[in-house]
Amino acid sequence: MTEQFFEDFVVGQKLGGSERMLIDAARIKSFAAEFDPQPFHLDEQAAEASIFKGLAASGWHTAALTMRLLVASDLKPSGGIVGAGFDEFRWP
Repeated sequence: MTEQFFEDFVVGQKLGGSERMLIDAARIKSFAAEFDPQPFHLDEQAAEASIFKGLAASGWHTAALTMRLLVASDLKPSGGIVGAGFDEFRWP
């Protein structure tokens, strides 16, 4: 797919093209150990006692995975995805 400008996109347009990713406990722990070393991201037993009731991937990890999937998808805005921005970034 060629690069598109924002005016080239239409409401309801669906894009594909990104691969599927399997994120297992080892990948969750590896990311967390380096970037978000909280107990519920690193240790199953600690995670069971947390509000998550089990191992939980870091929100930063899910954001990074989302970016990877976006870049690998058919979404090719002119100039890249950089600068699209977010008004809010929360994990309720």
